[in-house]
Amino acid sequence: MIFVVEDEQSIRELIVYTLKVSGFEALALKNHDELFSALKEETPELILLDIMLPGKSGMEILKELKESDEYKDIPVIMETAKGSEFDRVIGLDSGADDYLAKPFGMMEMVSRVKAVLRRSGRGQIDHTIRYREMEIDRSKYTVKVEEKQIDLTPKEFDLLLCLAENPGIVFTREQLLEKIWGLDYLGESRTIDVHINTLRNKLGMFGKNIVTIHGVGYSLKEENDG
Repeated sequence: MIFVVEDEQSIRELIVYTLKVSGFEALALKNHDELFSALKEETPELILLDIMLPGKSGMEILKELKESDEYKDIPVIMETAKGSEFDRVIGLDSGADDYLAKPFGMMEMVSRVKAVLRRSGRGQIDHTIRYREMEIDRSKYTVKVEEKQIDLTPKEFDLLLCLAENPGIVFTREQLLEKIWGLDYLGESRTIDVHINTLRNKLGMFGKNIVTIHGVGYSLKEENDG
């Protein structure tokens, strides 16, 4: 589990989504209080911590973590302002394991997360999702149904992955557009219908597991739902 402490909703949601697609579990948090409440329930493998937070800053939170016997060994990656060498130096001197300068790319973020987890000996990831006769490998972007590889476009893969990670959950077309095409996508919801139909065709008989919830959106049947 990776805790993402970031007060800007759009950035927070994008980071969490990218981490999940990359094979991690991730939890979105907005501030000091939410972080320490979550820490009482679970110890994460890593914390992504923004410096500029309302209330207690990221630096203050980092200091509190490192002074705690319970939390001091949790790896921390700081999100700093672009070009703020002072913040980076202070953060690293205060015990941060790495930093990301905003705005940063999602692939750079994933790469740094993996590197810190390797150095810390944490975060053994299972990249594979198995659902009935289907196997999705998130690291290789491959899908197999009954051991037969299915060729999907990147968007079709992301769409199937989103549904497979949340069987039984109904997504509206607008939610899928936002998750797969991005927050600023201006296309029509018809785009989702077209991609769902193509995806069903490519999956053959297995495609019937993607169900239409009329007037709402789409869902992947739960495994125990015949």
